[in-house]
Amino acid sequence: MTGSLPIAVIGAGPVGLAAAAHLLARDLVPLVLERGAGAGTSLKAWGHVRMFSPWRYNIDEAARALLEETDWSAPNPEALPLGGEIVRRYLEPLAGHPALARHLRFEAEVTAITRHGLDKMASEGRADAPFEIRWRDTGGGKHRSLARAVIDASGTWTQPNPMGVDGLLVTGELAAAAHVEYGIPDVLGARRDTYAGRRVLVVGSGHSAINVVLDLLRLEETAPGTRVTWALRRNRLDKLLGGGLNDALPARGALGLAATRAIAAGRLDVLAPFAAERVVIGADGLEVSGRLDAMSWAGHFDRIVVATGLRPDLNLLREVRVALDPAVEAPPALAPLIDPNLHSCGTVPPHGAAELAHPEPGFYIVGSKSYGRAPTFLMATGYEQVRSIAAEIAGDHDAAKRVHLVLPETGVCSAAPVAAGASGCCGGPAPESPTAPDAEVCCADDALAKAEGKDGCGCGTQDPPASTIPCCGAAA
Repeated sequence: MTGSLPIAVIGAGPVGLAAAAHLLARDLVPLVLERGAGAGTSLKAWGHVRMFSPWRYNIDEAARALLEETDWSAPNPEALPLGGEIVRRYLEPLAGHPALARHLRFEAEVTAITRHGLDKMASEGRADAPFEIRWRDTGGGKHRSLARAVIDASGTWTQPNPMGVDGLLVTGELAAAAHVEYGIPDVLGARRDTYAGRRVLVVGSGHSAINVVLDLLRLEETAPGTRVTWALRRNRLDKLLGGGLNDALPARGALGLAATRAIAAGRLDVLAPFAAERVVIGADGLEVSGRLDAMSWAGHFDRIVVATGLRPDLNLLREVRVALDPAVEAPPALAPLIDPNLHSCGTVPPHGAAELAHPEPGFYIVGSKSYGRAPTFLMATGYEQVRSIAAEIAGDHDAAKRVHLVLPETGVCSAAPVAAGASGCCGGPAPESPTAPDAEVCCADDALAKAEGKDGCGCGTQDPPASTIPCCGAAA
């Protein structure tokens, strides 16, 4: 009785739109519900951040097939896009495709998912009952849509982790909200005036935190008085800063090496391991106190950036039977493959419908939300997930089991940095039409650096200028 109903897809980000494209390729009808006003709402929030992976890993094949029916111009597959470029050059054209556009509902915030006429406890007839999706529009109107299956690609961007090392807000964090920002603020662009000349504490021990730290150091070059302190909640600095050529996504390895050089040059104060306990608004700004390597510590700042990762919003799933790992909050079959406590490099084998299945038949969590609290997600992994799930929903079980994806190693290993003077280039092949057309460039990162007026990214040099975008040719 549910065969004529659409398949609900929650979220119109890269994985959600890829899911819709795969469903269309299987002659299935999607219903895409997106809380934002357009495609890629969450990506726009970090549109200034450059991706670690090149375009060839960021475009889904079913989506590409739709786009190639139009006058779409494919980007250079080896170039590293900004988040905003993913939206402008890929997601917006995809969402505008006539075959897909009529199935999109923007400004539709999903608030709950259930089985029509059944609560979570009811078992009889459950597998045959359609899903009911409750959502509201921006005018406050409340709606209900029925669906044959549900693919939750709503992501994790709206659920940042708080500052506390215990996973909770620290005392005073909420009261200081006007001075605290989460994620990766655009400190060189839209938020420049907020951070220029300020004392900034960046809390976090991942690559999002490094991105913020390096942007603040670049801000310091033109805004004297800007001072950056980096607080890592766990003492994993060596693991985080190692990498370079050992990372199969060189742009990510370069971040660690750049931070290493900033620390050695004395431009960056590092607290590790640091556990914040209290934030107090005082005459000298924010007083942050806590424990630094088991000793009491306190400092004064004007702004705090909390880049401690993200977590899935599980509230809308209260009436759906889901199975999640108690620690990672990912499906139990996937959790041990991505648990950062077990994998220093985060290599994740491709996985699909079988690993993402829940006790609720026809319900799937995909994309970054499927990884729970693990930080190692790649878009290409999400594309393989929804390819497999679309095949499973269509009844093509053999296709659902087949692997169509070979991933690069996804994490920075804990190896030592590359020695000074190392040969080779690290930023991926130079683009065919570099952004600095009059300059000789050796890689994508080198092109980016020269386009910004710098001498280059430092590949293969003994002592690259401090102001360049750091690469892999020099050690700390």
